[in-house]
Formats: sequence, C-alpha cells, structure tokens
Amino acid sequence: MNKAELISAMAEESGLTKADSKRALDAFISTVTKTLGKGEKVSLVGFGSFSVAQRNARRGINPATKEPIQIPAKKVARFKPGSELANAVE
Repeated sequence: MNKAELISAMAEESGLTKADSKRALDAFISTVTKTLGKGEKVSLVGFGSFSVAQRNARRGINPATKEPIQIPAKKVARFKPGSELANAVE
C-alpha cells in the first residue's frame, strides 16, 4: 500500500474526505518526525512505539573494492509493534 492508497483507505474508514485524510496523515508524519528528532518516543497503545536508537560505529567492507571501511555511528528510527498489531498479522 502506498501513501495515496493509505489516504483513500483512511477516508473510507473514517468518513472524512480524501483531502482531510491527507492532512491528518501529513500531520501525523510531521509530528512523529519532529518528536523523534528531539530524541523522544511516540507510543500508541496496541499499535506500537516509535523511538530513536544509537547505532555504534563499526567496520565494514566496500563491496566494490573489498577494502575495509569505517562506518560511523548514527541515530536511527525504530518501530516496535504493539501486541494488538503483532497478533493481527500472525
């Protein structure tokens, strides 16, 4: 499902217009992005939680040259599904 299909499904499920559903989805994405950017966690009970994790620096190999390279540390976004979501996809 892509973003346009998600917006259509949200509109059908909620009874909102597609334009309202698009604004709601865009607001959700923006809010989660800003919150994670501040290093905070977003928890939606039953659905899951979005968080930021620190990935340590590590050694890797350049696949083209087979030379060892140093991969720098960075922060990454993570999603952990909640119990209701996990049970729904089993």
